[in-house]
Amino acid sequence: MAVERAVIAATQTSKAASPDALDVLEVRPNVFMITGAGGNIAVQTGDDGVVVVDAGSSASAAAVLAAIKRITPNPIRYIIDTGPDADHVGGNEVLSKAGDTFFPGTRAAGQRPDPTRSVASILAAEGVALHMSESASGSPAGVPTDTFHYARKYLYLNGEAIEVLHQPAAHTDSDVFAFFRRSDVVAAGDVLDTRHFPVIDVDRGGSINGEIAALIRLSELAVPSVPIVSREAGTIVIPGHGRLSDHYDVIEYRDMLTIIRDRVRDLVEEGKSLEQVKAAAPAAGYAGRYGNDGGDWTTDRFVEAVYRSLAKEKP
Repeated sequence: MAVERAVIAATQTSKAASPDALDVLEVRPNVFMITGAGGNIAVQTGDDGVVVVDAGSSASAAAVLAAIKRITPNPIRYIIDTGPDADHVGGNEVLSKAGDTFFPGTRAAGQRPDPTRSVASILAAEGVALHMSESASGSPAGVPTDTFHYARKYLYLNGEAIEVLHQPAAHTDSDVFAFFRRSDVVAAGDVLDTRHFPVIDVDRGGSINGEIAALIRLSELAVPSVPIVSREAGTIVIPGHGRLSDHYDVIEYRDMLTIIRDRVRDLVEEGKSLEQVKAAAPAAGYAGRYGNDGGDWTTDRFVEAVYRSLAKEKP
């Protein structure tokens, strides 16, 4: 699996994006989404500076920085990593060095007598730093500088509370949601990937039950557009990849995974082997929408990850 992750990471970071290749969408008056640089990137702006959720791939970092500067001239204060994947953390170093640590009363970005105040903080669950350190061959570049291991860390910047909520065993063991409470926007990272079945990295602590638990938590954070459904209002969810989502999209994704998990679990309890489970096609009915026969994450690999996850958790 380590070799496979390396191949995926190389694929994700091999193509540099130009600023014109990135799309910038205003999600709320002070929250934007940048796509085309690897994972989706959320940008919150205001008088306190810029909070960036995920940094994209290393090859696209310069283009991401240029896109942020087109949104606002204010300095980057925080980068929040939703997980350890290269297409989400690869741009950490470039964006952090272009930023400026936030302290009350700080001025615009510029030369500092104290070099520790000349970069933006990188905030993540503790596991992100551990996974990045393991894969960086001892290089600390871009590794989070502000880590936590508990359920909830919070900030208050640009006039709103920002909750960083740890999901301990979903896509990996170090996923987080970044919840902008006043804007009513959640950056969900790779717990939600609208392109395909979620990548469950069992070797890095991911699990199908933890993935479903994280989606339940996300569905509880998100508020649907009721009672006036036609307004298409409610909480906006920025997935790790793919289109913007809402409460109903999260519910659909959660229910789909719950059904597939239950099918695989029943087969495991019957003593079926992995090949027998795959032959039973537990993803039937959903593979047309979320499945892939080729590429980095196939339906077979997803079913195998569910099987391995359940086998690992079985007493």
